[in-house]
Amino acid sequence: MSGQDITVVHVMRHGEVHNPDGVLYGRRAGYHLSDLGRQMADRVAEHLSGRDITHVVASPLERAQETAAPIAKSHGLTLETDERLIEAANVFEGKTFGVGDGALRKPGNWRHLTNPFRPSWGEPYVEQVVRMMAAMDAAKDAARGHEAVLVSHQLPIWIVRSFVEKRRLWHDPRRRQCTLASLTSFTYHGDKIVSVGYSEPARDLVPPHLLAGAKPVKGKAKAFGA
Repeated sequence: MSGQDITVVHVMRHGEVHNPDGVLYGRRAGYHLSDLGRQMADRVAEHLSGRDITHVVASPLERAQETAAPIAKSHGLTLETDERLIEAANVFEGKTFGVGDGALRKPGNWRHLTNPFRPSWGEPYVEQVVRMMAAMDAAKDAARGHEAVLVSHQLPIWIVRSFVEKRRLWHDPRRRQCTLASLTSFTYHGDKIVSVGYSEPARDLVPPHLLAGAKPVKGKAKAFGA
C-alpha cells in the first residue's frame, strides 16, 4: 500500500456537556460543553497535534462544534459542519432517565418502546448508517492520503461502527464502546475500510459512571446517545 492509498477518518464523540438536570438533550440547541468537557476537547487536540490532520468537520450541535474547535485550531484548519453527523432523533428528548425516577416509569411513554430492533423511539438505525457512511466518505475524499476528524455523537458513531464490523445494530446502550471524547478511527485503503480502531485519549477525565459498562447510579442520567 502506498501512503496515498491510505486515509484515516477519526470519528470523535464530543466531550462532557453541562446538563445539570440530567435530560436526554438529543438535537436540542443550547447544550454546551462543561468546563470538564472543554478539558477533554483540549486533551484530544493535544493528542492529535502530531497527526496528519487535513480536514475537521463537526455536527451542527454546539457540543460537537466546541469539541472540534481546538483540533481545527491546532492544525490551522477551518472547522466545517456536516448535518449528517448530527445526533439521532429521539422522541424522549427533554426527558430524564435517572435510575428509578425517569421517563420509562410513565405508561404513556411505553408505546414508543414496542420495537427495539428499529428502534421505535427514534431515528431508524439503518438511516443513521446511511448518513454517517456518507459523511465519512465525504471526509475520506477531502482528506485522501491524510487524516480527517469528524465530531459526532455516541449513538450514530456506535451504529456505524457496528455496521462496519458486521454486528447487529440493535444493542444494549450500556455496552457501547464510545465514551466521551473517544476516537473511533476508520482506516481506508482507497475507498474501502480495512480496519477500525478505538482509543480514549481523555479517559482519565471521564466520570466513572459514564464509562462503558458502568453500573447505573441513582440520580445520575447517562443520557444515552448524547
